[in-house]
Amino acid sequence: MLDRDTWQEILSTIRKNKLRTFLTALGVFWGIFMLVFLLGMGNGLENGVYRGFGKGAKNVMYVWSNKTNVAYKGLPPGRRIRLNLEDVLAVSELKGVGSVSPRTSLGNRRLDYGTLSTNYEIRGEFPAGKQVSGYTMDEGRYINQFDLNENRKVAVLGRVVKKELFGDEPAVGKHIRVSGIDLQIVGVFALEDVKEWNMEDLEAVIVPLTTCYKTFGVENRRVNFFGVTGANKTPISSIEKKVRSLLKERHSIAPDDKTGIGGFNLEERFQSVQSLFFGIKALLWFVGIGTLVAGIVGVSNIMLITVKERTKEIGIRKALGATPGSIISMILTESIFITSVAGYLGLMAGTFLIIGLNYIMIEMGVENQNFYDPKVNLTIAVSALVFLIFAGSIAGLIPAIQAAQVNPVVALKDE
Repeated sequence: MLDRDTWQEILSTIRKNKLRTFLTALGVFWGIFMLVFLLGMGNGLENGVYRGFGKGAKNVMYVWSNKTNVAYKGLPPGRRIRLNLEDVLAVSELKGVGSVSPRTSLGNRRLDYGTLSTNYEIRGEFPAGKQVSGYTMDEGRYINQFDLNENRKVAVLGRVVKKELFGDEPAVGKHIRVSGIDLQIVGVFALEDVKEWNMEDLEAVIVPLTTCYKTFGVENRRVNFFGVTGANKTPISSIEKKVRSLLKERHSIAPDDKTGIGGFNLEERFQSVQSLFFGIKALLWFVGIGTLVAGIVGVSNIMLITVKERTKEIGIRKALGATPGSIISMILTESIFITSVAGYLGLMAGTFLIIGLNYIMIEMGVENQNFYDPKVNLTIAVSALVFLIFAGSIAGLIPAIQAAQVNPVVALKDE
């Protein structure tokens, strides 16, 4: 296959049939180019949509309370339900529940540091709030169980709060006063992906929920809302009804009242998006592979034509002692050569186009919430090229076998 004379003959044939070779190679080039480009753009679309979910937990539901809409057990409709810490603890005992992260907001409070004074929201939370909300730490740590158990007067600042109070100086270990109460800063948190719906988190000060109750005097240990995650990959959808039923029972809400306990299941939304992208990827693969196969079929057809045109030449070769193996090798080498070169160029073109688009978007500061960081999966790209070369050899095999079976006497009479 690496015989010098064979390569010279192949290159000579390609030079004599430049247009035919170009059109054949173009079909293969376009096939793998479209496959790589479509998959890369599909990844960009998928990354953009998934990015909108943030880095927080996906297998989570959020629960809050509203006014009742149905009379129940002698109680009138229109009652305002107030969730509390006991509700949180009761839900955490349910089978299948992983973690519960309540939040109580004290609203905007005055913050003082030295001569600086400003106003930001104060929140009481559990340690699980960090994972559920997807916070990252710029400095120090988040609140922990010891802070909660001992009602410690500690605080974690959002990045915006820290920037205003301390600028570029470290904040951990320093003290601030919130409504006249001294709090020690133990950490500064941030978000990897800041969205319109979560950017206000960076303008908050978080304290242990128990400290919020004991130090700031929150009545009835109320909770504004809380998040619930599933334990050990338990789908939150499988325990959502149990959570709602428990809360309705605790607050004497009618089982058919859909307004007393509100909620949002992020897992359902996430799974629906995953199903959508499964279908999109299947479509992209179908279109890409279809284009690729069309190019490979073109190679096979061209090789059949090549064998037909060179029938007399092949007959002379066999009459001079050429073996069937050498004939097959010559035809296969030409087929694989054209397929490999065209496929490699198509792979590189598709990859560099995706990289170029991503570079331009970054340089120009273009950001689309539904399209982000398009990438070409290297494993898939190389696998597609290997498949292409293999298919190219198969495409040339039938013409090669046909050429090897040529009868020299008949071939010499061919016009």
